[in-house]
Amino acid sequence: MAYKPPKQGLAGQIFDVLTLLVLTVGALYVPLYLGLAGAAKVPNPIANPTWEALGQNATEQQQWAALGITDPAAANDIITARFDYSFSWAALIVMAVLVIGYFVLVVRLSDREYREVIAERFGNKKR
Repeated sequence: MAYKPPKQGLAGQIFDVLTLLVLTVGALYVPLYLGLAGAAKVPNPIANPTWEALGQNATEQQQWAALGITDPAAANDIITARFDYSFSWAALIVMAVLVIGYFVLVVRLSDREYREVIAERFGNKKR
């Protein structure tokens, strides 16, 4: 007896692909929209900035000019912005629960199929 996977129609395949696409895009963008990921930067602007106060040499000033920024005040927020390395234990725990839950879900849902394939390939071993 050879293992025969269940047949799936075209509508079911399209539904599966769209569902996976939505889940993938959601997994990538929902954390960004909720503010749980991404490069959160906090500007620390200097009052009355000069290129020297911002730590920019002549070459860097030329590069800013090439970008269309010739005024140090316009570059102040960009240069002084620092990454926010704050940490949330609650977010870590939620992420761990989600990852572990997903792993358990995948293993539980595919357990029957795994057993059928193993039984087909290696037979039922009785002790």
